[in-house]
Amino acid sequence: MSTVEQTPPTPGSGGPPSAPAPREHGSGAVTGVAWTVLPYVASVVLAFLVGGLLIQAMGYSAVDALEAVLTSSFDSRFGMVETLHKWVPIVLCAYAFAIPLATGKFNIGAEGQLLLGATGGAAIGITFSDLPAILLLPAMLVAGVLAGALWAGIAAVLLVRFRVNEVLSTVLLNFVSFRLIDWVATSVWPDAGAGHPATTPVGDGARLPLIGEAPGLHSGVLLVLALAVFIAVGMRFTPTGFEMRAVGDNPRASLINGVKTSRLAGAGLVIGGGAAGLAGAIDVAGVQGRMLEGMQSNFLILGIIVGLMARGSMLALPFIAFGIAVLEFGAGTMQLVASVPVEMVLVIEALILLFLLLSDIVRNRLRGAA
Repeated sequence: MSTVEQTPPTPGSGGPPSAPAPREHGSGAVTGVAWTVLPYVASVVLAFLVGGLLIQAMGYSAVDALEAVLTSSFDSRFGMVETLHKWVPIVLCAYAFAIPLATGKFNIGAEGQLLLGATGGAAIGITFSDLPAILLLPAMLVAGVLAGALWAGIAAVLLVRFRVNEVLSTVLLNFVSFRLIDWVATSVWPDAGAGHPATTPVGDGARLPLIGEAPGLHSGVLLVLALAVFIAVGMRFTPTGFEMRAVGDNPRASLINGVKTSRLAGAGLVIGGGAAGLAGAIDVAGVQGRMLEGMQSNFLILGIIVGLMARGSMLALPFIAFGIAVLEFGAGTMQLVASVPVEMVLVIEALILLFLLLSDIVRNRLRGAA
């Protein structure tokens, strides 16, 4: 019986494939993280570089101005407390924009929803001021959430039942809210000694407890931290969160697969309105102690900027909002130290968003070339 000599197969001969070359474990994950983080880092660096050049061209010291912006939040306990107090309405207004955006809808009404939340919370805090804090404070916060959700619910009904564009309805509702709070502050519960349209103070039981030594950090910060975890988990791992993201990614495919796209879009607006309403109630209970005109500040535009920067990531959104809060608090210090107008911070924030959007184009071209 003769033996047949076996020779190793040559490439392309149809023989058994050779063992694959070993690959580095985790290289794909590292690359994915780099593609995610690098655009943010590059956008921030470029925005501060351009902002510094603009400040220098205006005749101010760019080094002093940018140093004041970046360090004032961390130089003292007061700076950190004030930064976190700014973070609360910024992150909640960002949720008010980002949650509807997940379903493909644009909520531009966080300003009015915040004011209605503040009005609802102040109404409970003033009317039932004699109640103990264990009852009054939760009732006030819930009233703020419901007021904001109901205000956004008007736009949701107009969208779902009558197909009214949500951008138009939410913007117009903002103007209605301005008139409404003016009436409340000047005719319903006016504080004649305030020197500004404002309600009388809420009861002591409606104030959020403070944490630590003066200046105390109001406990609403902890409440919003817990809410941020809840939203991130809910949008990522629950069926409703998956359906909302699916509607935003491909509404036609979602509709074909039985998802009630219009109802989810309306629900996104209502949930976002509730988040903005909570921001108003917390501002009354933790900072202002009353509802007053102008308390919405520029939280609407900041919420939109943060929501766009997050690019759908509810996990990244609170961290981005904190960075914006640092810039917002640093704006005042920048004006004091370097005499640079506070509006320059808005320019830097807009530049960060602009460069971040441009990075998507660059990244897609690099991936195509690879």
